[in-house]
Amino acid sequence: MSANAIDVTDEGFQERVIEASRRVPVILDFWAEWCGPCQVLKPILEKLAAEYQGRFVLAKVDSDEHPRLAGRYAVRGIPTVVAVVNGEEVERFSGAQPESQVRQFLDRVIPSLASRHRDEAMALVAQGHVSTAVGLLEKALETTPGDESLRMMLARLQWDSGFCDEARKTMDALAPASRLEEEAAALLAKMELEEKIRDLPGEETLLEQIVSAPEDLGARLNYASVMASKGDYGAALDQLLEIVRRDRTFQDDVGRKTMLKLFQMIQGQDDLVSRYRKLLSATLH
Repeated sequence: MSANAIDVTDEGFQERVIEASRRVPVILDFWAEWCGPCQVLKPILEKLAAEYQGRFVLAKVDSDEHPRLAGRYAVRGIPTVVAVVNGEEVERFSGAQPESQVRQFLDRVIPSLASRHRDEAMALVAQGHVSTAVGLLEKALETTPGDESLRMMLARLQWDSGFCDEARKTMDALAPASRLEEEAAALLAKMELEEKIRDLPGEETLLEQIVSAPEDLGARLNYASVMASKGDYGAALDQLLEIVRRDRTFQDDVGRKTMLKLFQMIQGQDDLVSRYRKLLSATLH
């Protein structure tokens, strides 16, 4: 009997099942010696308990010897399998099931490895251990390379931690469809913006250029980039809108295109985005 497959009785049930389920899902298998379907299901459950390597605990209950436990879960027939999470039943099935269906049942009630890695990474970030979180996600993607949400989280952490080249490579590995999703588009816009301002003059210098030469659309564009990088999106959008008003053809319509990128990047400021979308539409028409 492995640590992931145990026999449980009335004694210690609270600790071994209810309390344990607050740490990891517990799968209760109600069975009996005389039950043929139980003997079919038992090796499948034991095999999966070993394969899932601690992602759940299989707790086997002999219904004949422990009728109180069977009654507690209103077991009408055996085998009956009950998933317990955080002390409460979340799902069950009765009768012998093929391995494929048992896997589907387990995957519905057990957090995925990707989900666990994501939660662990977020906890590490909250504690200030960003580099450790990056390493965790890089390792996780080796085993789940198709998890695009995990890849996005890694790219964002890499970028915010200063690993810019690595972040670019991570984003390049995203599927084309994933790159078009809102979160990815916002991060790509942020990366492009921050790369652009690295060699630009400071805010005050650019503002002086605009005051002294209002027709200098390049200075307005650079000032907009600097302000957007600081989170002052209103000031940035004002300059971009002025570029559109003065010259739609400037740098291949860069004013309008940059406004659209900022709309993708701005999150949690729907009123601001809505206002500038309307101003842009009015300017274009």
